[in-house]
This record gives sequence, C-alpha cells and structure tokens, in this order.
Amino acid sequence: MSDTQRKTQIPMEVDVKIFRTGGKGPVLANASVSLNGCFAIRGIQIREGKHGPFVSMPAQKVKSGYRDICFPCTKEARQQFNETVLNAYEQSLRQDQQQDNAPPMEQSM
Repeated sequence: MSDTQRKTQIPMEVDVKIFRTGGKGPVLANASVSLNGCFAIRGIQIREGKHGPFVSMPAQKVKSGYRDICFPCTKEARQQFNETVLNAYEQSLRQDQQQDNAPPMEQSM
C-alpha cells in the first residue's frame, strides 16, 4: 500500500449506543460503537476520572497493567471518537433527566 493510499481518509459515520450502569463506582456507562455500519466495537466504558468522564477502550490485562485491544490510530481520530461517545453519553443523561421531569402520563381504561 502506498503512502497516498494510507493517507486517504474515508468519512467516518459513528453510531453509539449507551447502556447506563446505574451502579456506583467508576464505570458510568457501557457503550457499543458501530463504524460506518461495518465494524462494531463492544466493551467500551465511560468512566469517571479526576477531570470528568472519559472513554476507556476494551483492554486485556498484561504484566504491566492493561493494554487496549482496539483503538483509534491517530490523535485526531481518537479525539473525534472520544467526543462522539461522550456526546452520546451526555445526550442519554439529558434524555433521562427530561423523562424524570415530565409530568406523569394519565392512564385510561
């Protein structure tokens, strides 16, 4: 593959599904991501950090700690990926808050 082929970028369509844990601890939610509808990543976590929520990629344990199994290869791709996942998480929080603030629905029989 030539350098020109490697540098050609395909527009990235990122579809994120958020699964809130509802539990206590550092994991705020789990996420599943589909890239361009043809590559799926499961096991992504949104975790609470010192500076707020961050995206944790699926990882395996190694001697020196943990090593990501899959990850964006460039700084720009990582930034776009993380922003997209965190935006989806924030949107899920807003939707839950709106549902909590909605007046109760009347039931008719």
